[in-house]
Amino acid sequence: MDKQVQITTPNYKRIYLDILTKKFPEKIEMCSQIIEKADLSASDVIILNEKIFGANPSQNQKLRSYSKSDIFKILDYQKKHHLNNSQLANHFRISRNSITKWKKTFVVW
Repeated sequence: MDKQVQITTPNYKRIYLDILTKKFPEKIEMCSQIIEKADLSASDVIILNEKIFGANPSQNQKLRSYSKSDIFKILDYQKKHHLNNSQLANHFRISRNSITKWKKTFVVW
């Protein structure tokens, strides 16, 4: 009963390299700076997805997940640019409720 469960994340670097080489070889130069990073964060994956497939904010909104480091980057962006929750939600296309929950969970009032 003391089994530890390891959570593995997909190898986004390999996935997007395969997509670029097979379907969109003309976009490799445009995305090379992001793909050359050692680890891709959730924000990097979103940027790559928009560069490759174009911006379509209504698609796959429910399937996004963010790591703690990504959440802290988003909340730091809010603090740095003096945005309220609605403005931040519009900028990153995230629910206002998610931002409020993150702030309650991770930010000490």
